[in-house]
Amino acid sequence: MSSSVQLFRGQKYHELKGQCIQQRRLFEDPEFPASDESLFYQSAPSRKVEWKRPKDLCEDPHLFVNGISSHDLHQGTLGNCWFVAACSCLALRETLWQQVIPDFNEQEWDAKNPEKYAGIFRFRFWCFGEWTEVVVDDLLPTVDGKLIYCHSNVKNEFWSALLEKAYAKLAGSYEALDGGSAADAIVDFTGAVAESIDLVQGKYGEIISEQMKLFEDLLKVHKRGGLISCYIAASSGSTNEAETEMGLVIGHAYAVTAIQKLRLGERLVFSFKAEKLFMIRLRNPWGKREWNGPWSDNSEEWKKVSNSERKSLGLTLENDGEFWMTFEDWCKNFTDVDICRIVNTSYFSIHKTWEKKMMHGAWAKNSEPLLNRSGGCFDNRETFLQNPQYVFDVKKTEDKVLVSLQQEDRRKYKKEGKGDSIPVGFEILKVEDNRSCRLHKLTVQERVATSPYINTRTVFLKRILKQGRYVLIPTTYHPGIITKFILRLFTDVPSKLRQLKADKPKMTCWSLLCGYPRRVTQIKIHSAEGLQKQDRSGGADPYVLIKCENQNIRSPVQHDTTSAIFDTQVIFYRKNIDSPIIVQVWNSNVLCDQFLGQAVLAALPSDPREEQTLQLRGRGGREAAEVPGHITVKVFSSDDLVEL
Repeated sequence: MSSSVQLFRGQKYHELKGQCIQQRRLFEDPEFPASDESLFYQSAPSRKVEWKRPKDLCEDPHLFVNGISSHDLHQGTLGNCWFVAACSCLALRETLWQQVIPDFNEQEWDAKNPEKYAGIFRFRFWCFGEWTEVVVDDLLPTVDGKLIYCHSNVKNEFWSALLEKAYAKLAGSYEALDGGSAADAIVDFTGAVAESIDLVQGKYGEIISEQMKLFEDLLKVHKRGGLISCYIAASSGSTNEAETEMGLVIGHAYAVTAIQKLRLGERLVFSFKAEKLFMIRLRNPWGKREWNGPWSDNSEEWKKVSNSERKSLGLTLENDGEFWMTFEDWCKNFTDVDICRIVNTSYFSIHKTWEKKMMHGAWAKNSEPLLNRSGGCFDNRETFLQNPQYVFDVKKTEDKVLVSLQQEDRRKYKKEGKGDSIPVGFEILKVEDNRSCRLHKLTVQERVATSPYINTRTVFLKRILKQGRYVLIPTTYHPGIITKFILRLFTDVPSKLRQLKADKPKMTCWSLLCGYPRRVTQIKIHSAEGLQKQDRSGGADPYVLIKCENQNIRSPVQHDTTSAIFDTQVIFYRKNIDSPIIVQVWNSNVLCDQFLGQAVLAALPSDPREEQTLQLRGRGGREAAEVPGHITVKVFSSDDLVEL
């Protein structure tokens, strides 16, 4: 965790606690008072709520009773099963909950020294890229002497009720927590990278190969400390909280508490007609109502497995509300899964570690097209490039890239009726290897990835990208929408992610001495064919070298071919417009590279912009002797430096 922690509303826990102990009073939070405004902004509770401290609700209050567990929790009257599911997930991972509940021993009630208790607690949440500490008092909403929201199944345990209060304070009120997403809460608890998968759309219940890929992915996430929850989305004919024939509750978040791939012994192979079982264990935040299909508590399947086999297979049940299913049944019965990956960026780890870059950004409106930064998605062709643009490099031949785009938490705007997330997403374009200014027109660039566009707080994408330079463009779906975002990029080797801000090269003192560019030229070298054979096996290892004024850009080497696909893109801002651009083809060799031929381009604005095939020639001007081979290129030139 980063050492710098932001203080929510500037409240300092130790200072406030010290003052209360000195003045022998219990803390009352002026920033989140024990009043109706902290409970709701719209729909008042049907019965009068009384705010009570834990000592008024039981004899011997504690933060934790017998440690923390995913079974400590019960949902109250709020529609926040998603919050309870997220807490259940959090309770499974000690290192994670200790980040959220810092110095928990110091915060615990001390029966021997009651004078040290000041009715103040602190929790930490990962808010928009920064750990933020939230302070609360211990006044909790009750009706008839019972907690009405999230509570423990042990009467004198209060960690979940106090954690929920801190989270409600962050959101603006308890009501603002009604109907949220477990993935969002888990991200706020951990800083994880969230991915939402639609199991129906992806046909995971039908396509076995996709099912197995997902199983392996979830198994890996779970093993590496990630958190997973799932739910059944309400269809037009069904309502939330209704129960399916199989005993599952619609619109209700379940925490995944275990995933197992089991190799069965000889006796069980005979019983189950399979060598392996793919199993998943879930917990219902209500602590009751369970799946009643295969592998449910009293099903035939359990009767075939002895107690010792259950133990050795790890098919254990901790307590009520928890149940096992086969992975296939899970894929068929649930509609959505939220995966929260704890992406490992530690250099001291045995597992794969990632290089992480994070950028804070915003979509902002301006009537001047070059200054507008809210252009909408790719369908808005005229304005799409009027969005923030970020450039990054893939240094390896290919690299797996994880991208997470998170918009600001809009719950705080619920009071104004604007609490819903905005549909957002992003495009990834392969661009010129030397691009350092913003894109103004799509010509030779290649669209390599499009994220889903959904109105969830976080949009996630995994892709394998080839070596080269890329521009990532985060967008709102509709143009003209204003909000903030954070962009996180994880790669195997450093990506140098940075924002493109300049529309054209900067004018500097040197520009006055050495001249300022007068023309911009874009070139895409698609391929080279029919090259001279360079080795005994009849192949070559060609690459292209593109020269313009004092710049040389070299493509990656294509091995063992005389017909190579390069798809190399370059852009030049040219001061001397009479000096041609030279595209050379070379053969890579251990001792000394061989020149195979070149093409000389005037690259005038009036030149054709279609793909053209050019004969290779020897060194010298355009009239040099022809040599074997030709190259296929596209060339765009403009005297308007912000056209391309």
